[in-house]
Amino acid sequence: MKYKMYSLYNFRNIPQLQNAPEEKLRAIEVVGNVLPFKTNDYVVNHLIDWDNFEQDPMFILNFPQREMLAPNHFERIASALVRNENRRDLTMLANSIRMELNPHPADQMKHNVPQIDGQKLSGLQHKYAETVLFFPSQGQTCHAYCTFCFRWPQFTGIDELRFAMRQADLLVEYLRRHPQVTDVLFTGGDPMVMGTQQLAHYLDALLKADLPQVKNIRIGSKSLTFWPYRFLTDPDADSTLRLFERVNRSGKSLAFMAHFNHPRELSTPQAQEAIRRIRDTGTLIRSQAPLMRHINDSPDVWRDLWLEQSRQGIIPYYMFVARDTGAQQYFAVPLVRAWEIFRDAYSQVSGISKTVRGPSMSAGPGKVHVLGVQEIQGKPYLLLNFLQARRADWVGRPFLAEYDPKAIWLDELRPAFGQASFFYEEEYKRIWKNEPTDPVEKNLIERICA
Repeated sequence: MKYKMYSLYNFRNIPQLQNAPEEKLRAIEVVGNVLPFKTNDYVVNHLIDWDNFEQDPMFILNFPQREMLAPNHFERIASALVRNENRRDLTMLANSIRMELNPHPADQMKHNVPQIDGQKLSGLQHKYAETVLFFPSQGQTCHAYCTFCFRWPQFTGIDELRFAMRQADLLVEYLRRHPQVTDVLFTGGDPMVMGTQQLAHYLDALLKADLPQVKNIRIGSKSLTFWPYRFLTDPDADSTLRLFERVNRSGKSLAFMAHFNHPRELSTPQAQEAIRRIRDTGTLIRSQAPLMRHINDSPDVWRDLWLEQSRQGIIPYYMFVARDTGAQQYFAVPLVRAWEIFRDAYSQVSGISKTVRGPSMSAGPGKVHVLGVQEIQGKPYLLLNFLQARRADWVGRPFLAEYDPKAIWLDELRPAFGQASFFYEEEYKRIWKNEPTDPVEKNLIERICA
């Protein structure tokens, strides 16, 4: 099947939208001028329930909705379109709104980008000591865009907000200088938009470098949902699978980090055959996704998602919560409710699906796990924990926050018992002021920031 893209400029040609209300189409145009919008004919023809499209989770996953922008932002863009503003002025207006949407949450642009000999490596992120994220420049788009994407600035055309790098040799050199790194994650965008030759350029560089400390190579991708033909009928589908086999034979573990938001994404024959073909190469498939209002904020949806993943040999990995960027106000589920959804779904699956962890916030200090509500002397508190952290000795240390049924992110929580701060906060501030107070902290800065 040949890939056919729909975007802001031709989505009105989609046959199933011909009878859609003009107000709905206009909203797509307005929001699509701020947040990235792209879908394709596989999504349109196989994933969306067009009999109920306005409430359909797959439609909301791909097509911008009016409420994804604040009312004042929506009206500013809508008015500019009515005035038929020229492209330059419209882009400037959209960019000004984008800068109000926290384009780089968790200080990833400030604190995660490493250097070599004073050269900033704009295509790498190194937040946790063991894992380096690599953004190959040819993979900084997707077969379709999720409306909730926390990396939406990658697709807006603002170079200063993008992570991307072409030089495989710089990645290898950085890994040589950081022997604590065991995992390299290819991310984006979606690395699977690259052809086999481009992907092999980077993977072969890692294999030829003979870096014994690098045990795991991961590829983060939504392609099994948005374009399973990448592994079925695309011209280089077979050669890509042979590349996966070669990586696995090298002694490295290749993990395909899939992204499934809803059981329907696993239901098509195309997706199921693509999953089978990838698994046949010896590649592990793990799946992670955020909990999103309007898409999957139901225990039954997550239960069915994990059960179907396990049935198809996919390892459930993470449930995230909506990050503090983009259209968070539209998608966010309060942390207490997120935990209730996770608990209710988790209690309905067997041990084989209980590999999943969550709900988790990828915040500045690390991945904060919402463990649940703990009652102490008759009063409820929120129990939290670090699954990953900027300092290794923060991991696994439970801490308490005041119970807040409305809080949707870490910065809305207050420490329990009237304490001035959470246990990690002062150290976290010192780390980024480059004021190490002990050898462990100094070593962290040297490893990740130098």
